[in-house]
Amino acid sequence: MSLFTLGATIYIVAVSAYIISENRRPQSAFAWLFLFLTVPLGGLIVYILFGRMRGGVGRTRRLVKQGRREHLGATLDQAEAEHERAMERIATRPPLVRQLATLAHAASGGLVTVSNRVEVLQDASEKYPRLLEDLRAAKRTIHLQYYIWRPDALGESLMKLLEAKVREGVKVRVLYDPVGSFGIKTAIYIRRMRARGIEMWPSSPLWRVHTISYRNHRKIAVIDGRIGYTGGLNIGEEHMDPLRVYPGKNYPIWRDTHLRMTGLAVRALQRVFAVDWANATGESLFGPDDFPPLGAEDGEGQPVQLVVSGPDSDWRAVRTQYFGMIAGARERVRVQTPYFILDASLTEALKTAALSGIDVSIMVAAHGPDQRVVYWAARTYLAEIAAAGVEVLMYEGGFLHAKTVVADGWVASVGSGNWDIRSFSINYELNALVYDSVVAAEIEADYERDRARCTPFDPDAYRAGSPVLRFRDSVARLVSPLL
Repeated sequence: MSLFTLGATIYIVAVSAYIISENRRPQSAFAWLFLFLTVPLGGLIVYILFGRMRGGVGRTRRLVKQGRREHLGATLDQAEAEHERAMERIATRPPLVRQLATLAHAASGGLVTVSNRVEVLQDASEKYPRLLEDLRAAKRTIHLQYYIWRPDALGESLMKLLEAKVREGVKVRVLYDPVGSFGIKTAIYIRRMRARGIEMWPSSPLWRVHTISYRNHRKIAVIDGRIGYTGGLNIGEEHMDPLRVYPGKNYPIWRDTHLRMTGLAVRALQRVFAVDWANATGESLFGPDDFPPLGAEDGEGQPVQLVVSGPDSDWRAVRTQYFGMIAGARERVRVQTPYFILDASLTEALKTAALSGIDVSIMVAAHGPDQRVVYWAARTYLAEIAAAGVEVLMYEGGFLHAKTVVADGWVASVGSGNWDIRSFSINYELNALVYDSVVAAEIEADYERDRARCTPFDPDAYRAGSPVLRFRDSVARLVSPLL
């Protein structure tokens, strides 16, 4: 046996044993084995950058974890008391609500708080003006966290506003994802922000190459610990004028959904930011001054529960939440998502729901400004669930970036979690579950209005189409567990 043959044999055995021992889902394991065996050096590099599961994260074992009660003291006591009252109140709701609240609490540690007011903000035209108004009124603290923060005209105007608040004595802290916000212009912009007294730091440094794939995809704004925002919108002009930012891409609008909240749910949102800030900077924001008393609150507001997940989580909470909403629905489910790369469990859940007579409708982006492979692979999953009776709508009126789910008109989910393997497994994500029929009806009504910008996806027409394009899509699906 030659040295080359011996080395290749050892490599194949070692790689196969390591991937198998990770206990991945079979489709993911086979995809990684295929990559390792066909492109050995390239596969190893891609795995180190993008493929390691939480068992190999290393640093995540030293991270401050979400949901630990020692961080918040009396504030958490208040939230736990509300959670108990909320679960009693929810006991009178349909089984879906009770089961989902229990599931989200077990998978993510999220407490249901009821002293909240929730406002649905559709698109940047509604979200940005409200956010800027609240930022101008800030008295103590401004905490902002976004996956993408553009150094464009919007970023410049925010810099001026935040600089003015710093001069007024407001503490301003900003987290950004270094991959989502990557660029020379961004680096210069960040230095300028810091020079103005604005604390702006990456959620994790790029030099930690072995964790570069674990992106913080959350969108959070907390003002004075009393007003909170979360949803799908980042900071960038493309949300307001996508045609100018992406000329020739045919994106007349950027369709997205965000929430503005007041009440105890904002404290839960601030806790998520505080944990991410501690892990990024080492500074603790868990003292009594960071969570001052809220005062009297209306205990009969809208119940809200946050679902957080990441590579350091014990459970894939976002995927579990979506599965629970589909499996628990008895009448209808409405989903909006830009990306659609599923694992076997969600694929079967959607098909089973549709085959059992539940009205399941999914609206996805027909195309987008990013990688085409994602949209090619998505069509194979869409064809599979559409054949089972799921209504699939392709959004053609612009770029659909909203991540919303409404089940049975009783519960709505708005957040950062896409319907793809990355959001399910290796991104840091945040969704807000709102157990309120008024909010659910509002989001569902917006879904129905969005139908006018959609074309139905016909699985029969897809299968009768070009075999070359179908093969292209199938190849894209083959690598979809890596996307």
